[in-house]
Amino acid sequence: MRNVQKVGTALVCAFLFVGANAVAQQEHNHEPAARPAPRGEQRGEPHAGPRGYERVAPPKGWDSRPTSVDHATYQHNFRAARSFHIGPYHRPAGWRAHTWTFGEILPRAYWASQFILADYWLFALEVPPAGYEWVRDGSDALLISIDTGEILQVEYGVFA
Repeated sequence: MRNVQKVGTALVCAFLFVGANAVAQQEHNHEPAARPAPRGEQRGEPHAGPRGYERVAPPKGWDSRPTSVDHATYQHNFRAARSFHIGPYHRPAGWRAHTWTFGEILPRAYWASQFILADYWLFALEVPPAGYEWVRDGSDALLISIDTGEILQVEYGVFA
């Protein structure tokens, strides 16, 4: 009797497993009818975008950089008045944390596009002069020469 009960239980479990698998397979293979994309529109996954975030327009004159550089006016290391949360920071592979100061040379590994702060005005940073860019290193923003990597200014604690 016990063997018959075990076999019966095994058959019921197998039947339920096969039935559930068939239903799941039907749902997996079911795709809604695709409608053609309107002319000129690319199809992609629908995404509403980030919530609670409105893209800030660049300030007037953001791209008119000073053509001459008076190094003495920029050579400062100071603490940021405000910190911003923009996500995790991952320094270049093989490099360790370092507190930079103006006059030092930033290694070329830090000049990659993922470290450049193209929207510097969003972080209350000054307009960089021609030939200079703001770069993120950890929680700091560094104004560097894109020719030599020389640090012209450091703002500590821009990023939290």
